[in-house]
Amino acid sequence: MFNQLGLIGCGLMGGSFALALKQAGLVQRVIGYSKSPSTTERARQLGVIDQVAESALLAVSGSDIVLLAVPVAATDTTFRAIRHLVNPNVLFMDVGSTKRDVVDAARRVLKERASAFVPAHPITGKELAGVQHADADLYKDRQVILTPIAQTAPELVEKAHAVWAALGAHTRVMTPEAHDAAFAAVSHLPHLLAYAYFTSILQQKESEEFLSLAGPGFRDFTRIAASDPAIWRDILIANREEILKQSERFRGALGVLEQVLRDCQGEALEALVNGVSQTRSHWRMGAGRPVKK
Repeated sequence: MFNQLGLIGCGLMGGSFALALKQAGLVQRVIGYSKSPSTTERARQLGVIDQVAESALLAVSGSDIVLLAVPVAATDTTFRAIRHLVNPNVLFMDVGSTKRDVVDAARRVLKERASAFVPAHPITGKELAGVQHADADLYKDRQVILTPIAQTAPELVEKAHAVWAALGAHTRVMTPEAHDAAFAAVSHLPHLLAYAYFTSILQQKESEEFLSLAGPGFRDFTRIAASDPAIWRDILIANREEILKQSERFRGALGVLEQVLRDCQGEALEALVNGVSQTRSHWRMGAGRPVKK
């Protein structure tokens, strides 16, 4: 049981974390801060937070667990605002989708106080941003990746595991580098491709007619193109090196399919598609690649 959650960033992710802690009976009080006063006031009206903090530092004051739910580009600034109250006995976590930049900011700004910080990335979300869409069940049955560094206090890592488990999530530990490489492949590049694909449709003079004919396949493929632009701008820039590596691999795979089409090699095309189709049909979220028997 925690006496107080200090929530910095009262949007979808932070608000859902606060609601989940409350629903699980793990916190007595939530004090929240957001850059936008209207957001914090809305969070209070919705019962997501119990008290509005006038600054990030005041949200930390008196809290025995703190969550940073800010855009990854704001991590450095946020650490600078709260570093004087970063206590080695208090669990500090974030929910950022990139980890190397977040860890670098913690080392640079918090220095020895970085031992209190357990970087985290919940693999969940919604296309609709804002505290009004916060959901106490957002983290249930989802993976949460923890990326502690050498100086992170082991007891706080264990506490982080326990907190997420109590919310129904499944935790996994990775290095920040491995995390960013993996999510460039399975999350960040797909967003980039969705933006590029939708753009290619919009740039055609028949785009309005094409979109009027689109069905469930188009809807599912482009769903993530509706994600929050500011958040994804920061993520794509922060992890651009790994994303560009994955983009090159994608171009190679696309080039093979394009060449088969140019040559009208029906059997070769079917073989390529069949291999992917079989693997995808057996894949389940969080289970990795199925092993062929």
